[in-house]
Amino acid sequence: MKYTKIPNTDIKVSKICLGTMTFGQQNTEAGGHAQMDYALERGINFFDTAEMYSVPASEATYGSTEKIIGTWFKKSGNREKVVLASKIAGPNANFGYMREKIDFSPASIKYALENSLKRLQTDYIDIYQMHWPERKTNYFGQRAFKVQDDAWEDNFREVLETFDGFIKEGKIKHIGVSNENAWGMMRFLEESKYQNLPRIKTIQNPYNLLNRLFEVGSAEVSVHENVGLLAYSPLGFGTLTGKFLTGEEHPNARIKLFPQYTRYASEQCTQATRLYQEIAHKHGLTLTQLALGFVLHQPFVTSAIIGATTLEQLKENIDTIDVVLSKEILVEIDKVQAIIPDPAP
Repeated sequence: MKYTKIPNTDIKVSKICLGTMTFGQQNTEAGGHAQMDYALERGINFFDTAEMYSVPASEATYGSTEKIIGTWFKKSGNREKVVLASKIAGPNANFGYMREKIDFSPASIKYALENSLKRLQTDYIDIYQMHWPERKTNYFGQRAFKVQDDAWEDNFREVLETFDGFIKEGKIKHIGVSNENAWGMMRFLEESKYQNLPRIKTIQNPYNLLNRLFEVGSAEVSVHENVGLLAYSPLGFGTLTGKFLTGEEHPNARIKLFPQYTRYASEQCTQATRLYQEIAHKHGLTLTQLALGFVLHQPFVTSAIIGATTLEQLKENIDTIDVVLSKEILVEIDKVQAIIPDPAP
């Protein structure tokens, strides 16, 4: 395994992070425990979860992933070996079952954090993230920013003041954002700088060969302000393994089980995936190796979050850690990106 540090901290994390959102729905408790055992054996010391998991979110499975991680911590005694990231959900009209208000008010943060800690059976979370912004902006597949009626009022300072209190209590070590844009990153950084408040250390956004939108604006902030990207969906819901190009059905694949997830199902995504697979095979690589190797190559990526439903998939993903892409391969990748830019926003 290869390691790096969470920016502006001494926390060492594996360049591959174990994503857990399948635990409690596609994976049983036993299956989740097996994945965490194997990941730790292979050198992965960084796990990511969220209060709303498993996904797709529902009242029946709310908090199930954190509970599975919590029972593993209790059974294994491995809490101190893991850098743990979790998230508080932002506004969503369908999430009324989570708490009285789905926002980042002091009361909501307190309620969400304390319940996550109980489910996780731990006293602290290493990186606590805001899962998506409170304001209406472009995320989750919306490519361009559009001005919308929005009751949200600027509360960046209040949010950081609330987190500051929990950091001082020892319940959180560091904070981050997720599904955020360049403006939001800079506003949080501005408040922390001028008000002497906690600084965001990471941003967790989608990033892969079919979605490089992070490079437009956010990557510059990430590099110059030293905010590390935790890249999720590096394989585009399995699309960038190439398995959907074979003509086989794959009935247990995520996008087959949950057809509402259409981000990577377009004709343009399929066309780009074929071109990337040709590059991979030309250079003696699998498409999985090419896709994960590309993400891990980027200087702004702190860790790539991989998710798997089987140990075989998990092993294949972890094995890509030693893949190094040549300049020739990177040039060929950029040529495809120029022809079919970001087909999956």
